[in-house]
Amino acid sequence: MPEGLQGSGGSEGSGVTNGGSSTSAVSPLLAGVDRAAFAVALAVRLRKSGVAVGTTATQAFARALGAWDPRSIGMLYWMARVTLVQRWADLETFDAVFRAVFSATGLALDPAARRGSGPAGAAAARGSYRSVPGAASVEVAGEGLPWATLPAAVAPADEDEAPLDLPERLPSRLSAVADVPFERLDPADLALLGDWLADGLRRWPTRPSRRREPHHAGQRIGLRPTMAAARRTGFEPVALVRTGPRPRPRRVVMLCDVSRSMQPYVTAYLHLQRAVALATDAEVFAFATTLTRLTTVLARTSAEAAIEEATARVDDRFGGTRIAANLRALLSSRHGEACRGALVVIASDGWDTDPPEAMVAAMSRLRRRAHRVLWLNPRLAAPGYEPLVRGMAAAIPFCDVVLPADRVAALGDVVRALVAEH
Repeated sequence: MPEGLQGSGGSEGSGVTNGGSSTSAVSPLLAGVDRAAFAVALAVRLRKSGVAVGTTATQAFARALGAWDPRSIGMLYWMARVTLVQRWADLETFDAVFRAVFSATGLALDPAARRGSGPAGAAAARGSYRSVPGAASVEVAGEGLPWATLPAAVAPADEDEAPLDLPERLPSRLSAVADVPFERLDPADLALLGDWLADGLRRWPTRPSRRREPHHAGQRIGLRPTMAAARRTGFEPVALVRTGPRPRPRRVVMLCDVSRSMQPYVTAYLHLQRAVALATDAEVFAFATTLTRLTTVLARTSAEAAIEEATARVDDRFGGTRIAANLRALLSSRHGEACRGALVVIASDGWDTDPPEAMVAAMSRLRRRAHRVLWLNPRLAAPGYEPLVRGMAAAIPFCDVVLPADRVAALGDVVRALVAEH
């Protein structure tokens, strides 16, 4: 092993041995860093300094970082040098750029210079860096580490709290409007929001059904599949076929309030309803003073046509609200059985003209029938919000989860709550 790598690795705990095994618990150098962004940023800086770094070399460096986390500066140096440097003439410039990038760390980062003897090698061993002839364009002062991490999608946690969750990765256009209220989004952003929601709901929770299928860890022996397999062994049951319950997608029923107070959020919630309808066996409704079924409308392939037809079908939109009466109508209709064992999602701000006693009766009946009840209230994100509205105060005790859904970033929590296994 070269002397430079030994010296640089020694400052980090000397936890790397031949073959890639670790002899001590040394934390990765790039913990919590976007490996692809780091590789691209370093390649761009080398390219600006005159080093010929191609796309294939950058991809190889990113794959190396993903497969084997560097645990020391020296290890990172050799990974970058082996993958990014293709010509002997670029070694001096590469060393200068690497020193400039990591000079702020205060470590001796010149493994190539340590192999030499004399004043240059002695200076490198002490952590100083020699100048490189013909590398005037290199940023010798250094600007810190060249990685670009994704913006945090959650607020900073206190020191006594758990570590932050990984930032959510949104499409580039949506990431720019992640914290913009729905009423300020244009139709193109809302269409992109619908595609993102449909992609996030591809993995859907399941529940066991009464039907059974072969399963390696099943508790029962399937007579028919065992006898079918015995045909190949002279009708001797050599191998027993075990069976388990066949999983079925969890059904979901979603109701969206389209009254006047919910007007800024209706289009975004219709996109969420369409994504749910495309992901699983779902029943979606819109309500204001009456209940309107939109399942067949929102299941269309064209998102624009589906939203337009759904908006036209709801005659009582942007008017008053009767939440309790519409819940009673749903449970009493032929679609009421769809709520049995299902995820029921209600998107409303809680304003209701019905008395709170009617809301309590309707929600208690719904809670007994549903698997879980989720309530999306866009007013919940307002600072100092309290459920002072009588309808919302009466409904909260019967809800498993109450979430704010007033912008794109908040819908990420909704998607995670929907696909969570319970």
